[in-house]
Amino acid sequence: MDAVELNVISPPTGRGPVTTGVPWPRGKLLDSQKLVLRDATGKAVRLQARATDRWPDGSVRWVLLDWIAEAGAGPYRVAVGEPVAVEGPGVKVEASEDWVSVDTGAAQFKFDNETTGFLFRMCSVRKTLYPTEAFGCAIKDNLAREAKFQWDEDLEASWGETGLWAVEVEETGPVRASVRLRGAFYLPPSGVLTQYVARLHFFADSSAVRFDLTLCNPYRAAHPGGLWDLGDGGSVFLKDATLTFKLSGERSTIVCSPELGAPAGECAAPFELYQDSSGGENWKSTNHLNRKREVPVTFRGYRLKLGPQERSGLRATPLVTLSRGEHAVGIAVPHFWQNFPMAVEATDDALTLKLLPKQFRDVHELQGGEQKTWTFAVAFGPDATPESLEWFRQPAKAFASPKWYCDSGAIPYLTPKADDPNRDYLELVHSAIEGTDTFDAKRETIDEYGWRHFGDIYGDHEAVYHTGPTPMVSHYNNQYDPVAGFGYQFLRSADLRWLRHMEELAQHVIDIDIYHTTRDKSAYNGGLFWHTYHYVDADTGTHRSYPRSLLQLKGMPGLDPNDPKAKRSKSVYALGGGPANEHNYTTGLMLHHFLTGSAASREAALGLARWVIDMDDGRKTVYRWFSRANTGYASQSRDPSYHGPGRGSGNSLSALLDGHRLSGDPAFLAKAEQLVRRCIHPADDVPKRNLLDVENRWFYTMFLQALGKYLDHKAERGELDRMYAYARASLLHYARWMADNEVPTLSRPEILEYPNETWAAQDMRKSEVFKFAAKHATGTEKARFLERAEFFFRDSVSRLTAFPSRTLARPVVLMLSYGYMHAHFQKRPDESAPPPNVEVTDFGKPEVFVSQPVIAKKRAKLLAAVGAACGVVCAIGLVVWLLLR
Repeated sequence: MDAVELNVISPPTGRGPVTTGVPWPRGKLLDSQKLVLRDATGKAVRLQARATDRWPDGSVRWVLLDWIAEAGAGPYRVAVGEPVAVEGPGVKVEASEDWVSVDTGAAQFKFDNETTGFLFRMCSVRKTLYPTEAFGCAIKDNLAREAKFQWDEDLEASWGETGLWAVEVEETGPVRASVRLRGAFYLPPSGVLTQYVARLHFFADSSAVRFDLTLCNPYRAAHPGGLWDLGDGGSVFLKDATLTFKLSGERSTIVCSPELGAPAGECAAPFELYQDSSGGENWKSTNHLNRKREVPVTFRGYRLKLGPQERSGLRATPLVTLSRGEHAVGIAVPHFWQNFPMAVEATDDALTLKLLPKQFRDVHELQGGEQKTWTFAVAFGPDATPESLEWFRQPAKAFASPKWYCDSGAIPYLTPKADDPNRDYLELVHSAIEGTDTFDAKRETIDEYGWRHFGDIYGDHEAVYHTGPTPMVSHYNNQYDPVAGFGYQFLRSADLRWLRHMEELAQHVIDIDIYHTTRDKSAYNGGLFWHTYHYVDADTGTHRSYPRSLLQLKGMPGLDPNDPKAKRSKSVYALGGGPANEHNYTTGLMLHHFLTGSAASREAALGLARWVIDMDDGRKTVYRWFSRANTGYASQSRDPSYHGPGRGSGNSLSALLDGHRLSGDPAFLAKAEQLVRRCIHPADDVPKRNLLDVENRWFYTMFLQALGKYLDHKAERGELDRMYAYARASLLHYARWMADNEVPTLSRPEILEYPNETWAAQDMRKSEVFKFAAKHATGTEKARFLERAEFFFRDSVSRLTAFPSRTLARPVVLMLSYGYMHAHFQKRPDESAPPPNVEVTDFGKPEVFVSQPVIAKKRAKLLAAVGAACGVVCAIGLVVWLLLR
């Protein structure tokens, strides 16, 4: 495997940038600079390569590739070899403490610490200077006051960074350079209105710049009573967020293509394209409720004004250019209509992109700790043409074969879809993208569009008891990591539909589902919000789980309110809350980073891993005056007293392993091993865990899956030490109990609140636990574990297939992320993990973990008792003194 073929899907003409991540087998690529790229004719093409992940032996596991592709020149071939000199200009970056300069060969851009505008200090395209003082970004609050731009000068950024001058070169090479700008827009004397991060990507021999622009509200939400609604005291309200590019020169020409596939044509000034709603059939969905519980969209689709003329359309993806004399500027905006409201305007001397347009009937509310990222391209001079900008409106996608992805071993247990004999399982998986109830179709049901919603999955499984006149709104918020599931299915099939879903959901999770603040409690800061509360409309709670409307909840839908199970459910769930360890998924974000090079995905995955450490840190809580012990927030599941194998502990363990892989920071692995010791032991009395109480302990399999991942991580690194032996013995101990006691969950429907399709899907986890255990077993025990793995796989698939509701979101997501291992073990039933290199016969006795809140409350009561006793003694002494006086 020394060479890989890469197919490219691109616009039909022209040329443009391609970025893709490619895995490499262990030991095959030692230096990413020793790669050579050739097109279909054998011609060498300039390549930029950077290792984003390495195998423990130091060889490259994932490499990020950049090149400029020509339409029709593929497939391309990347091979290990000596670099070949390629003619033509490349990207050159120079930087000092005070300035950064980028030269693409076609244009020069400069940033320095005296820049007063939002963008460049200097822009020169083929020796033609552009009036960069007329380029800028304007942010206005709800009172139409314009915020001032400021570099990040001693501002407390929600991402934990400060600096006197916040311009950083993140990526540099001969094909692409990336510069990150960081700062704020503030309203004197009130302070910061929003923070921002702008990542600008520059490409060889091009004057086009791709922007990833993020506006962030760094303040905490007030969330009274654990309820998170629009109109919260931590929100900021914006009336307009606009980027403007003014040009000087003579007669102006405006050219526009409003939609994909629409021909570009000259347009009259003034020009305005304004997308007010999604343009879908359900464009007035209650999904778009504002803080006043009103739906502020006013018409379906977009409005196009061309001078005195006006026409309308449904879904715009605009490409607009303005030329004036020797100057020209163009804008292309992918996902324009999906992120409504948005607008593009042009006059004789300016081209304007309105990210949050003032034309909208309401103000735009950024909730506390919420951010939004927009991606678009701006081209100058000769590249401000429809042909060049089409490569940014519809970015080219490059991909290898499923065989290459799977054989590389970069993602364990993957098998190409074509080689998977389990067609009934694949049919369940493919329902996400094929048939009448795809994830795209689900979006249309509740109009899961608009800048806050786009990318998320409609949780239609929560609406099965809904009887109202309009669809019930429920947001899925990446439960069980469909970002990863989409990625796995893309790698197995090379079907770009999976990659599209992955990219769209990943960006949504990063922006909306993560709590971007450092100003709330440590258990919340930087955490991931749960999905919408079970069987309840999101209402004004958006993607933050707990809306105010929960206060009116009378009982669990679909259950008799007098049923003890219903009462217990309400007492457990309907209390309000916030981000928690039981909803923390990082693996998909890590995989997205490897596949696309997204720095934001890497930061998000590392942030969620760091959140595990921070939430468990007793020094960061109000209890710290009584105890500095670990809080237990990282390991508890279902209730604060349970710290055994569970969903919370499993998610935390998985996130810490991802953090360790991404960063190499030993603190992540140390914390992971602390949680393993806390939550499981080779000598546990498993029956006392009451794991067959399915409603309250079903999730123990999530921890055992994460424990299997931990063992793989250690074995891959050659760390076959005492902790490896401890975890291995624990997994085998629990697997033996499972083999003797576990049955399909739906074989006992009488113990379930809702005996539905999700239970069939969740049983796939049991199959995977047995597969992990089989790797560490021998002889008849290995055979038994493999038989149990086969049984639960078949039972899960057959039971789920029998449900008419099998295509609901949650069971399909579970199939995306779990079950693909089965084909691997069908082909490799003898696969075994290495044994420990230390012999341990006694791991001691299990210890009971006591959390900081329990310790602190006991000490507080003791202190109060001592204080009361001292008070009594003092009172008696005072009485005696008075009597004897």
